[in-house]
Amino acid sequence: MTKDEYEIIRGLIHDANKNLSTKNAKYDVKNFLEDVYVSGKEYTRMVSVLSHKKNIILQGAPGVGKTFAAKRLAYAIMGEKDDDRIEFVQFHQSYSYEDFMMGYKPVKDGFTLTKGIFYNFCKKASENPKKDFFFIIDELNRGNISKIFGELLMLIENDHRGEETKLVYTGELFSVSENLYVIGTMNTADRSLAMIDYALRRRFCFINMESAFDSDGFKKYAAKLNNSKFTSLIEQIKKLNGEISADIGKGFCIGHSYFCNWEECTDEKMLNVVDYEILPMLAEYWFDADEKYQKWANSLHGIFEDGAK
Repeated sequence: MTKDEYEIIRGLIHDANKNLSTKNAKYDVKNFLEDVYVSGKEYTRMVSVLSHKKNIILQGAPGVGKTFAAKRLAYAIMGEKDDDRIEFVQFHQSYSYEDFMMGYKPVKDGFTLTKGIFYNFCKKASENPKKDFFFIIDELNRGNISKIFGELLMLIENDHRGEETKLVYTGELFSVSENLYVIGTMNTADRSLAMIDYALRRRFCFINMESAFDSDGFKKYAAKLNNSKFTSLIEQIKKLNGEISADIGKGFCIGHSYFCNWEECTDEKMLNVVDYEILPMLAEYWFDADEKYQKWANSLHGIFEDGAK
């Protein structure tokens, strides 16, 4: 064995051991509150609503951490980071029942009936009734809900869990088990999207997620960064959110996740967020009010001018 071959094998063993050490690591409410900047009361209500309704939607402005929170909510309820009991999909305009549940797909010699991601995950959950399973749907309102869910709209309802109905393609009796929970996310700032289907709305509870700049978790994070310009930037973003909320609504405010998970805080990193994420969004919000856009562009840039503290 050459030295290079030895180093490659040693690296593979190291990566495998690392994966083993993190798989199914314990995860509880304390971990959730450290990762997701909400209060203990808000977490308790999330768990209570999901336990009762079986289906929830985390909705809010860009950057409030909806998708991030969805997965960690599942971890916290499971008590461990078990990704084998979590499935994830993102809806889009071309997504269909055939992708989600089952349908005929083209193959070399014709078509074959293929089972979709939700069908397979439901079967997996039903075979393990003593454990909880979580199906996360990102950008739920981007899909054609009636087209995607079909007869599942009845089956996912909390009062109809365990009941069977015949599937369209096969006539097979199918049900959604009690131990499967659906967590959707919805961006409230995308004006190109219509309100979601009322039939689906009745089957979900909606939990609002907001910017958490004033939460204990974010304050501890900011204190750890210990950067005066970061502190000034966040104060300006909070003022900006006040104007956005008053002008076009809370659903369009700037979320805290644009500034999270930084090991170090530099002017370059902060300016990149300002110039390439926040300002383009403001330009869209105030496409017909350039004076407001310019006012906030100057205000945010002013933090980084020579002599700014």
